[in-house]
Amino acid sequence: MFRSSYVIAIASTFLASVAAAQTPASAGPAQVPRDTLVAWMSRLSNAGRLGAQDQLGTLNLITPAKRRAAAQSVRDGVSISLASDLVAGPDSNALSPMRFGLLVSQVDSLSFAAVDTVAFLIHGYAYSHIDALSHFLVQGQMYNGVGRDQLTPQGAKRLGIEAMQSGIVTRGVLIDVPRLRGVPFLANGDAVTPADLELWEKRNGTRIEAGDVVLIRTGRGARVRASGPWRVELNASGAHPSLAAWLKSRDVAALGSDVANEVAPSVVRGVADPMHLLSIIALGMPLMDDLDLERLANEAVARSRPTFLFVASPLRIRGGTGSPLNPLAIF
Repeated sequence: MFRSSYVIAIASTFLASVAAAQTPASAGPAQVPRDTLVAWMSRLSNAGRLGAQDQLGTLNLITPAKRRAAAQSVRDGVSISLASDLVAGPDSNALSPMRFGLLVSQVDSLSFAAVDTVAFLIHGYAYSHIDALSHFLVQGQMYNGVGRDQLTPQGAKRLGIEAMQSGIVTRGVLIDVPRLRGVPFLANGDAVTPADLELWEKRNGTRIEAGDVVLIRTGRGARVRASGPWRVELNASGAHPSLAAWLKSRDVAALGSDVANEVAPSVVRGVADPMHLLSIIALGMPLMDDLDLERLANEAVARSRPTFLFVASPLRIRGGTGSPLNPLAIF
């Protein structure tokens, strides 16, 4: 079994060590020293837990029984997309703005065909995507001790996105933090901590369980509607790095958000993406960035139900470090 008393003990000790550092949202997020982050990377590491050849990380927590239970939870058959539209053209949150071209050509004496060309950089702060476990390295290593030599111009020899070819089918859990705090959207720089998730559980009478996909709404869409787009990379609310240990203690399979799963500016001086390092490298937990959770939040309220069947299928890009994604929430 993936879960063990050893893992629970490590996570419990870790959570106790960070509890004192958590501060109210109004006081700003707790800063984390770089040396502390490095220590957390070691303490939370899942390297070797599933063997030296493992390439799925925490997605192994989604068992056949978990999939069956999630599928059986569907009551109404209502399906909601959790992705934003892919729109070509300038975008301040895109690392490389999307280019799109459409060509109509004659096939034969009767018919014509329309074909597309699409080009964009998958990662960044604009387009809904999932990170493969090859997306980040620390000191020359990826998840499970895989070395930098496995990354080539032709793609990742190990930990590529094609490892997730069976998709993600499990229970999804929406953590609507603005609704929890009684605000339309979180202020930039606000951090989501274990205390938020525990309060959410208490108010909803639902416990986050092994194999769940957790989706954290910060209200990005609501903020854009209120005041327009902004540079998410420079200033955003998101998961505090201390959340990694809590997610491990619950054996969460994957984490997603409507931002890039990071507080910006970073709470670790000199480290831009601490939550990515802890999740992808230490835990082996894929992250889903830049989702659209506004429609999901409305449906969850209307149905008084924050859990649903979650389905996502990354493209089988051999050696890819990520994939565009159109996840579905099915009630």
